[in-house]
Amino acid sequence: MKSVMIRLSLVENVNKFVNVVSRYPFEMDLRAGRHVVDAKSILGIFSLDLSRPITLDIYSDDCDKLLEEIKPFVEE
Repeated sequence: MKSVMIRLSLVENVNKFVNVVSRYPFEMDLRAGRHVVDAKSILGIFSLDLSRPITLDIYSDDCDKLLEEIKPFVEE
C-alpha cells in the first residue's frame, strides 16, 4: 500500500482525477480526517472537505504509472 497527499480544489480537477484513477484495477480510497470514500467515486469525493489536502491510499505496490499520471494533483 502507498499513500500520497493530493489536492483537488477545482471541480475540473476532481473530474480529471476520477478519469485517471478509474483506469486502474486496484482499490483506492481518499481519506479526510475520519471520512473515507472510494477514490473512483465523484460523489464520494465531493462529500469531503476539498479545501485541504487529502490522503490517497493506493492498495497496490505496483502503482508507479498511476503516481506519474496523478502528479499534477500531488501535494508536495
